[in-house]
Amino acid sequence: MRTETEHTIFLKDYAETPYSVVSVDMDFKIEEASTRVRTQITFEPRPTTEPGTPLVLDGDGLTLSSIAVDGYPVMLADYAANETGLTLAEPPHRRFVLETEVHLKPEDNKKLMGLYRSGGTWCTQCEPEGFRRITYYLDRPDILAPFKVRITAPREVAPVLLSNGNLIDKGDAGDGLHYALWEDPSPKPAYLFALVAGDLGSITDSFTTMGGRKVDLAIYCTHGKQAECAYAMDSLKRSMAWDEKRFGREYDLDVFNIVAVSDFNFGAMENKGLNIFNDKLVFALPETASDANYANIERVIAHEYFHNWTGNRITCRDWFQLCLKEGLTVYRDQEFSSDERSRPVQRIHDVENLRITQFPEDGGPLAHPPRPDHYREINNFYTTTVYQKGSEVVRMLATLLGEAGFRKGMDLYFERHDGEATTIEAFLKVFEDAAGIDLSQFGQWYTQAGTPQVTASDSYDAASQTYTLTLAQNTLPTPNQPEKPPFVIPVKFGLLGPNGSPMGWASVRGGTVQDDLIVLDSESVTLTFEGVANKPVPSLFRGFSAPIKLSTSLSQQDLLFLARHDSDPFNRWDALQTVATGLMARSATGVSLDAGDVDALREAIMDTLANPDLDDAFKALVISMPDETVIARQIGKDVDPGAVAVARRNLIRTLVEPVSERLEAYYGRLADTAPYSPDARQAGRRSLRNGLLSLLTAGSSRGAALAEAQYKDASNMTDRYAALAISVHNWTAAAPALLGDFRTRFAGDPLVFDKWLMASSQAPDDGVIERMSAVLAAPDFPRTNPNRLRSLLGGFVMANPAQFAREDGLGFRFVTEAAAEIDQVNPQVAARILTGFRILPLLEAKRRASGQAALESLRSQHQLSRNTGDIVDRILAG
Repeated sequence: MRTETEHTIFLKDYAETPYSVVSVDMDFKIEEASTRVRTQITFEPRPTTEPGTPLVLDGDGLTLSSIAVDGYPVMLADYAANETGLTLAEPPHRRFVLETEVHLKPEDNKKLMGLYRSGGTWCTQCEPEGFRRITYYLDRPDILAPFKVRITAPREVAPVLLSNGNLIDKGDAGDGLHYALWEDPSPKPAYLFALVAGDLGSITDSFTTMGGRKVDLAIYCTHGKQAECAYAMDSLKRSMAWDEKRFGREYDLDVFNIVAVSDFNFGAMENKGLNIFNDKLVFALPETASDANYANIERVIAHEYFHNWTGNRITCRDWFQLCLKEGLTVYRDQEFSSDERSRPVQRIHDVENLRITQFPEDGGPLAHPPRPDHYREINNFYTTTVYQKGSEVVRMLATLLGEAGFRKGMDLYFERHDGEATTIEAFLKVFEDAAGIDLSQFGQWYTQAGTPQVTASDSYDAASQTYTLTLAQNTLPTPNQPEKPPFVIPVKFGLLGPNGSPMGWASVRGGTVQDDLIVLDSESVTLTFEGVANKPVPSLFRGFSAPIKLSTSLSQQDLLFLARHDSDPFNRWDALQTVATGLMARSATGVSLDAGDVDALREAIMDTLANPDLDDAFKALVISMPDETVIARQIGKDVDPGAVAVARRNLIRTLVEPVSERLEAYYGRLADTAPYSPDARQAGRRSLRNGLLSLLTAGSSRGAALAEAQYKDASNMTDRYAALAISVHNWTAAAPALLGDFRTRFAGDPLVFDKWLMASSQAPDDGVIERMSAVLAAPDFPRTNPNRLRSLLGGFVMANPAQFAREDGLGFRFVTEAAAEIDQVNPQVAARILTGFRILPLLEAKRRASGQAALESLRSQHQLSRNTGDIVDRILAG
């Protein structure tokens, strides 16, 4: 069957609307059965608009009750309304007011776009195209207007009434009703509109800006959850202070409100002055939230707050520019987390995430540039490429310009484009103007898909004391982009001498080297360093200075040398990961491993653990073995995920067994009886202890018992969930009982239930699909809640490749059958789950054919949404 109406949107077709919006006044009357929305929009024809040009407004599934222009009803012959919008045939050729009235049924809105109910709370999600599900409008990001919103609702069921901006009036409306009037003076696009009405508890605080203004802060939540919002409030205040110090950005409204809801398609939404959050990114107590949850809350609170300037006050001209706000704001939240915690550890976490999620996207059928030039469904471009790779592009820009140069460019960006909807080209132009440089070639990072592959080769001439380094780049073809001109690639580097200390040089021939930076902007460059006393070991792409794949001629001995001596923490970690990944990949493809290579890796890991100068969080990352998807990418083709899982387990066992007693003793020394704190020091200690437990459970006879004991004795969720997940991942004898206890112990807490679903979905045994099917079929399973569905199905697809891509095809069929049902209710969730099929090109022929057959069956037997059909088509075409 075909999908919903298929229509491709192209960047080259961008044009201004014939009419601009001067102001928007909205009046919501909320009742249990339905909501009446009366909207008054003041339009004005642009100077180039010809008289008689129709006004075409977006609408999605709306039922029009009345329509008037300047207070006079519009005759039926003068307008047309259908499922996709409203057209006014001949609007006045002057400023005029269009008034419409529609009636909505939020209770029936299970897509969670537009106005819907989460529990008993009315709330909205309008990005990217949800506002058209509320009223008729020019629903695109380049239409900026001030909004005034009146909300009337029964006081008993909705004592809290919130919208964007500042509260300017409130009062009694008779008959048990009350009202609130909100005004947002800053012109904004419709995707930033927000409304919340419900019976909510709250916590309040305040923040004094660097200009001396007091801002009232509030976080609204389900009654009884107020104590769980404290860390989110603390994170908000720290975010506001950091943005003032780091970027000079001051908040501009009198209030900043956050609302936590349980039904939400995204993590959070940056609506001006009224952020709406998925409750999993607000609620935290030590007993129910892990260290990772606390860190994510801190990060996402900051991310959404930072959007006030990079996204709200300066927004996107069109949705092709999405990475303008998202990539830049991810960079800002990563920098915030780096300053609040450990910069090296944060960098490693960010790169791990990039390699596990974005590199596969960039190397498969769903590849697209950070700024695509066409799309069928914009919801499908809220991707790791737009967000994470977009952030890496900004980071490279900061590397090339230096700290002061980057800040100068950002200051100019804020000054020049405040209050505008702008483009990637305008963003780059401010840095060109501020630094006096040409960034036209650098801009290809935004327009080209694919991960560049950089090959490094070197040689040393002892007689002349010269060291020669050649760097070459190549990017493989991606969908619609067969040719790839060279990128501008910043290479931060250093040379290490025989004793591990940094080496200098007298001069360089063949190119320009500025301090520790090489710029690779051609297909290749050969640099000759003169005055190098000994043969060095190169440390390349320090801090992961560009989102590339690096191939070198370094031996395992060289890599382990870097792991012990490199002054760059990222490259120390990456060297060990490279060795471990290589060994596991060779083992998975049937190559026998040399015992000496494994012994050398073990020795390097133990040396790292014994180093008193390294913090616990870094050590935890060093002992964490490569993810199965990373190993599969290293193999590159004809992958058997089951063989990868076996190879990984076997290498861990071989590494651990000879030193299990030492590791167990270290594990015991890390036990901490201090009261729980989510701070970086304590979190790092727990991370290292749980990393050791993971190795011991996979590689020693006593590990399973240690995990079971930790589960039972844990005083916080971090340690309890780690023990559970480790037991399940290794499918120990105690794992089924621990899963049962965990579900019973935390019955009634939906966010902890998500943890149970995630752990359950990652079990490696052949019974996992049958158990997941039973969970999905249970009458009490909340089948419309995105968090529950993502935890179970997303966890399975992304983190259990051996079962998802099992040889009999059952994993593929299970997911497509579930996705077909979800697609009828919430296409965004279904489409996101199906992106896991991007692994198909990596798989061996039989598994690849099974996955393709499952997608083809889904495509032919179901009327798919545009979201889901787009993903399926692109994967099959790849």
